[in-house]
Amino acid sequence: MSRRTTPRPALLAAALATAVALPLAGCSGETPPDEDGRLVLSPPRDGAGHTHAPGEGDVPPIGDGTTASAGGYRMVDVRLPGGADGPGDVSFRILGPDGEPVTEYLEEQTKLLHLYVVRDDLAVFRHLHPTLDTDGQDGQDGQDGQDGQDAGTWTARVDLGEPGDYRVLAEFQPAGAGAAVALGSDARVPGRWSAVPAGGAAADASAGADDGVVRVVPEGTGEVGPDGRISLLVTDLEGRPLTLGTYLGTFAHLTGFRIGGDGFVHVHPYGGPEQTGDGTRLVFHTAFDAAGSYRFFVQVRVEGMVHTVPITVAVTD
Repeated sequence: MSRRTTPRPALLAAALATAVALPLAGCSGETPPDEDGRLVLSPPRDGAGHTHAPGEGDVPPIGDGTTASAGGYRMVDVRLPGGADGPGDVSFRILGPDGEPVTEYLEEQTKLLHLYVVRDDLAVFRHLHPTLDTDGQDGQDGQDGQDGQDAGTWTARVDLGEPGDYRVLAEFQPAGAGAAVALGSDARVPGRWSAVPAGGAAADASAGADDGVVRVVPEGTGEVGPDGRISLLVTDLEGRPLTLGTYLGTFAHLTGFRIGGDGFVHVHPYGGPEQTGDGTRLVFHTAFDAAGSYRFFVQVRVEGMVHTVPITVAVTD
């Protein structure tokens, strides 16, 4: 399989230290603590600057998710389900600078590791939270006919639904590393497939998109610069505002990929949601240094259910 890189924006590297270096608030149905001024934008481009909320430290992450190794850490033994006809396992291991499997992690956004599985054309996106096997199961029959698994293996059940070439990206913080790590590797689900256009031009996406329950509408465009904003309205299908619950300790997750680029961006709301006559407004602090069309996957919780809505947003100079 030829190597490819998941589209990502060329970013001014802006990330809040709580996202890349410290555990975040726990996940529950309760309203998270006051987070005015909190923003998360990760991972940054190697060598770029790094901004944060007032009073927070400045620890850049290791890696940017476009390579399987960074800072001595390696993502190995990456496997996706052997077909697209039902659920299967995605699995991998993280090796540390000593070459041994990493088995101790710190929580970020209430989880030890966040995994994104994204098809080349951005038509399939999954945000997963795998479980870690610290003991191994050598000699036992594993999923899809594999013989057990080694210690330090992360595994998650996933139904990708379609074959294709995928990028598997992991964000995590090893205990003692002092910073978060972002690694990514290519994998393939066998079968014939054709690329689907990634949501069309952002200029044609002003009406937003929905998943049959939740509609997300971008308010204007994003902007290049270290202190930009992206504003989104979340409504029901009739255009009425919705009450958002918390998901992984915050009110929304926005994972984005530059169409035709490489890499990814992950942001959380700047402050809490605002109820307006036009819908529930969420504002995200961004730091783009390249214009273009971006495909974002907006994740919000409504009445206990997590909804994922893909939208296309233009970022202008």
